[in-house]
Amino acid sequence: MNGKIIGVVLLLSGLVAGIAVYYLQVYGYYEEVAVDPEGLTLVSQATQAPQAIAVSGYRAIDADSSPIRYRACFTTESEPAALAENFVTMDGIKPRNAPGWFDCFDAPAIAAELDAGTAQAFLSRKNIDYGVDRVVAITEAGRGYVWHELNDCGQKSYDGTVIGEECPPRPEE
Repeated sequence: MNGKIIGVVLLLSGLVAGIAVYYLQVYGYYEEVAVDPEGLTLVSQATQAPQAIAVSGYRAIDADSSPIRYRACFTTESEPAALAENFVTMDGIKPRNAPGWFDCFDAPAIAAELDAGTAQAFLSRKNIDYGVDRVVAITEAGRGYVWHELNDCGQKSYDGTVIGEECPPRPEE
């Protein structure tokens, strides 16, 4: 009899822990955020400085638990081809998945548009957090998506590789 009680307690504890971990990963840490006070920016090819572009319907989520959890969606009148003439583009980049409940951000569909050439990825901000860049993808249909991506320094820093002189010093925490 005691073995059954212990077995049931272990099973229920495992179930509760599993539900808690799932909830925290998918819902718990995320919160809706407003658009950056500087607006949505892209890095200019000429000045290497961020410049704001006109957007509407901006919707974003973020979590303090990781610098790469930021996701956003918006619409714009700007054409990706015209933007590519003036702003820094990024090739070979794929968006990270968003939680299922943030339904405007479909990473596989965005990746398919980037692969098909019907969307273009741009650098929005370099080192928005140490080793993390903000990326913006804009489709020909005027839909836009934003996410954070590890840059070379971030990848080296987090995988344990020696960072080297080309990366800025890591800020003290």
